[in-house]
Amino acid sequence: MTLNNSLSPNVATQIKDKLTTKTVQKPSQHVLEVDKSVSGKSWLFSDVDARKSLMISQKYNLSELLSSLIVSRKVDFSDISNFLEPSLKKQLPDPYRLKDMEKAVKRIVAAIENNEKIAIFGDYDVDGATSSALFKLFFKSIGKDIVTYIPDRMKEGYGPNSDALLKLKNEQEISLLITVDCGITSFKPLKIAKDAGLDVIILDHHVGEVNEPDAVAIVNPNRFCESGEFGYLAAVGVVFLTIIAINRLLRQKNWYKNHNITEPKLLRWLDIVALGTVCDVVPLRGVNRAFVSQGLKIMAMQQNLGLRTMSEVASIEGEFNTFHLGFLLGPRINAGGRVGESSTGVNLLATDNIYEAKELAHRLNFLNQERREIEKSILEQAIEQIETNKENLDDWCLFVEGKNWHIGVIGIVASRLKEKYSRPVCVVSFDDMGEGKASARSVRGVDLGAAIISARQKKLLVAGGGHKMAAGFTVMHDSFLEFKKYVRAHIKKQCGGKAIIPSLKLDAIISASAANIELIKDIEKLAPFGTDNPEPKIALANVKIISTKIVGENHIQCLLKDSAVNHSAIRAIAFRAIDTKLGELLLNSQNKVLHLAGNLNINRWGGNEYVNFQIIDAVIA
Repeated sequence: MTLNNSLSPNVATQIKDKLTTKTVQKPSQHVLEVDKSVSGKSWLFSDVDARKSLMISQKYNLSELLSSLIVSRKVDFSDISNFLEPSLKKQLPDPYRLKDMEKAVKRIVAAIENNEKIAIFGDYDVDGATSSALFKLFFKSIGKDIVTYIPDRMKEGYGPNSDALLKLKNEQEISLLITVDCGITSFKPLKIAKDAGLDVIILDHHVGEVNEPDAVAIVNPNRFCESGEFGYLAAVGVVFLTIIAINRLLRQKNWYKNHNITEPKLLRWLDIVALGTVCDVVPLRGVNRAFVSQGLKIMAMQQNLGLRTMSEVASIEGEFNTFHLGFLLGPRINAGGRVGESSTGVNLLATDNIYEAKELAHRLNFLNQERREIEKSILEQAIEQIETNKENLDDWCLFVEGKNWHIGVIGIVASRLKEKYSRPVCVVSFDDMGEGKASARSVRGVDLGAAIISARQKKLLVAGGGHKMAAGFTVMHDSFLEFKKYVRAHIKKQCGGKAIIPSLKLDAIISASAANIELIKDIEKLAPFGTDNPEPKIALANVKIISTKIVGENHIQCLLKDSAVNHSAIRAIAFRAIDTKLGELLLNSQNKVLHLAGNLNINRWGGNEYVNFQIIDAVIA
């Protein structure tokens, strides 16, 4: 546990005594089981090697807190400089280190040289949209027009389908098709495409199987035969590396010189790479940190017309950060694929027409509002279903089902339910024929993707796959009960029969008087924040709630003070806290002493800087 110097050892010990009933040893961490927090979670503190922290502090001239945060993120000692100052020059790998990359690039360059018609088949999420837009912008910059095809989520589902591929081949005379963010498990459609004479290159990042689709080339850092060294890349990262290699080969062949075309500056598209990387929730380590760090700088220059217009529509002000990408821009780009026209996001990111940009941005903003309304309705039905059967709350996995729920939002609903109940969750939408499409989300320590894949292999599913924290599947209603039993048994076995304990991982305990601008700027040196490098969560010890008020629809704003020290008050906010136990505690604890957990950040307004604390949990002191 990291204790800031401004919190005396005495106070820190008292807090630990208050919070801790026993310590349970787990791999690389200690679970501090508390007199349950108001949200029912144990507070889990980073287990930091003090000697490593001190060594890093001295070698790199860093504060004790920043050094301990680096240690808790398991950053290699030799990689600390790259972590704190991400650089593409130092961290960008040679694209040819990925299997089949050279083969793929040579086929694409041949198609360029021979003026073949090329199509991009992308997924309908942000990673797929940014990947497709990246290709569209690159080909446009070298004077080539390509076709982009994004399937309709409702009518076509995920990934390549034979009808679409044959239509591209026969009606649009496409000779080379490149799949992005999909294709690694599309065996039947790609076999049909090959038999029809359509060459296919797969650019994907999803986990592959031993057997692979029949394609000209498969570039995927998560292929079964890959080392896994770059398995953390999003599809847009794989596409960017592919474009780098295409550009290099065209240069080597003097193609630009021979065609009197200026070689494009690829770095100008890093804003799109950053957007796809953040929104696909891949680990922000290695070259991904450089993609996002440099991409945010490019985004600040507002060179991409579509992103600039969408930022205006979303009322984004100040410096861009990963929050803007993940929670303001991403959902809007994604809205077309969820509840509207799936190609709208790609078209916005690739347009150079200001009137089209405004029309598309406003359309996506409207669709995002529609998505939120649909999501709210389904979420309310799902919560009612769970609360009606409270005995399920202690189960290994929560299942909710509905008739014709909109499949474009069930993934978001699953995430909301996971946050609320701290359990793996599967949300299933059954159609009139008894076929259910589902999205699933997991919690720390439960590999839900493995359970879904295993169920598919047991023939309990029509289709299914995913990662540790997220999965999707198709199930028939006749098999649903047996499937639920199987998944719950699989998760129980994973957990060794031990109950899933909801937990909140915290990085440090400090006093409210220590929460100042200088400390927060120190923490910000770890940015960009995201998966594998979350924004540090801090416990504020012994704070007194001075005042509270409800802001917006369901947020609670507070003023906090250190209960033992006379210092200026800190502004704090708890988002979506109305009608929650946390909100109830905050609204009824004026002048009471609490321990609060959350994130420290700086509120910049009118040229001034203020400390702000986002409250996510609380314990009565």
